[in-house]
Amino acid sequence: MAGGLPAGPVSGSGAEVAGILLAVLTSFAGAQLFGQAYGSASPWVLALHGWRRDHRDFDAVLSGPPPLDAVALDLPGFGGTPAPPQAWGSADYARAVLPVLGEMACPVVLVGHSFGGRVAVHLAALAPGQIEGLVLSGVPLFRRPGARPRPALRYRAARRLARSGLLSDARLEQYRQRFGSADYRAAEGVMRQILVKVLAEGYESELSRVACPVELVWGEGDTAAPLEVAERIRDSLAGPARLTVLPGVGHLTPTTAPAAIRAAIERLRG
Repeated sequence: MAGGLPAGPVSGSGAEVAGILLAVLTSFAGAQLFGQAYGSASPWVLALHGWRRDHRDFDAVLSGPPPLDAVALDLPGFGGTPAPPQAWGSADYARAVLPVLGEMACPVVLVGHSFGGRVAVHLAALAPGQIEGLVLSGVPLFRRPGARPRPALRYRAARRLARSGLLSDARLEQYRQRFGSADYRAAEGVMRQILVKVLAEGYESELSRVACPVELVWGEGDTAAPLEVAERIRDSLAGPARLTVLPGVGHLTPTTAPAAIRAAIERLRG
């Protein structure tokens, strides 16, 4: 198994940096996915990170001491794994991750934070016999009523002008950069298309098919996926669920509350 990422920044051209990063990562699913392996035995934990994040979010959760026998992936388009060839939804991501289960000691405990939780819910519904339990944290599977704001009036006007051929693509992009969310502004090409597609998804059907035990580990101050979202997920699941609320913690639970994530993993294995 390959080691972790270099301790400091990696310098050089884009191609050189990509080559170095891939050299220190472990490949999975026939070298279609990359990530980090932890422990010394067959892995039984699979961790999936959030949007604009990578496998390193789970270092403090999985590295111990003692380390868990685990895999933390870079999902396609993040870290060392190339972007998908087209605009995937979270179900497509789950199908891409599915072969990794065949390289692990199943049934596994599946951990999903934020966007990775969207993928994990699909994976748990897709392969129930291979999943022992599911840990979800900060996963925005539902929106609060009225929580989706309309785009700014000036941006809506710019879109209309662009559709009429009266505004160039470059000028429209300036409006996107000014009025879009931080995730939207940071995404480019197919990753922006994926973001838009994923944000429009619903998960009621998948949640109703998740029968394994589920641990919901939630930051009380999470604004990206507020606590009421966790409560709604709990009420939508087919199987048993436990909600742990972390006072003083926000959205990035794997890095700010790794002990709580690890405790949830160990409860499912116990």
